[in-house]
Amino acid sequence: MNPVLSAEGLTLGYGGDPVVRDLDLSIAEGEFTVIVGPNGCGKSTLLKALGRINRPVSGRVLLHGEDVRAQRAKAVARRMAMLPQSPTAPEGITVRGLAARGRFPHHTLLLQWSPADDEAVDRALGMTGLADLADARVGALSGGQRQRAWVAMVLAQDTGVLLLDEPTTFLDIAHQYDLLELFADLHRRGRTVVAVLHDLAQAARFATRLVLMNRGSVVADGAPEAVITAARVEEVFGLACDVVPDPRTRTPLVIPHERT
Repeated sequence: MNPVLSAEGLTLGYGGDPVVRDLDLSIAEGEFTVIVGPNGCGKSTLLKALGRINRPVSGRVLLHGEDVRAQRAKAVARRMAMLPQSPTAPEGITVRGLAARGRFPHHTLLLQWSPADDEAVDRALGMTGLADLADARVGALSGGQRQRAWVAMVLAQDTGVLLLDEPTTFLDIAHQYDLLELFADLHRRGRTVVAVLHDLAQAARFATRLVLMNRGSVVADGAPEAVITAARVEEVFGLACDVVPDPRTRTPLVIPHERT
């Protein structure tokens, strides 16, 4: 089966030494892929390149077999939505107004706002638990509520592929799991999800596939139980630990050793 999203020979940087070097990665349709790794390893840089935000130094990103740089931005946005880290909302915009921005890629000169757009926005607000705050200004919300408002915008975009850069930022532990359960449900319903997460336990619990990065390269790629081992966690993160099965999900759980 052809991958829905892939990187070929991707080198990425910001003017100095490359952050990511000659990286290949293929995402199959319907996968829930989580990219993990230490700070500065290139995982968010890679996600931005997959989302057509970062321009590669060399190599290319393909969406449904076509180079994303050769496609119009609006055409890409009808197929793939991205939630960046720490986005900034326009001054005074409401929660519903922000979610509605997710519908713009679906509009043309001849096809403007329609009842289908209202339905998509209402559905997104309901899924993120923000229906009662639809008329609130985003700037007046708590950090967690603001993050859910951005998620609502991405969901309203109604794409087959979701790219999520640390989507649980600013959320308390209960809302983190609520949101990850939502993404897992979208995955079960057929969405392709690629996320960057810091928490290894959460990554292992929800991903069907883990991609572990270090120093701009992929060092392990596969099922969570194959990727997260005590030796690999110590090698990549510098953390001596035991890895045991989660008592509820049987997915890998990292237990750090005492610091001495």
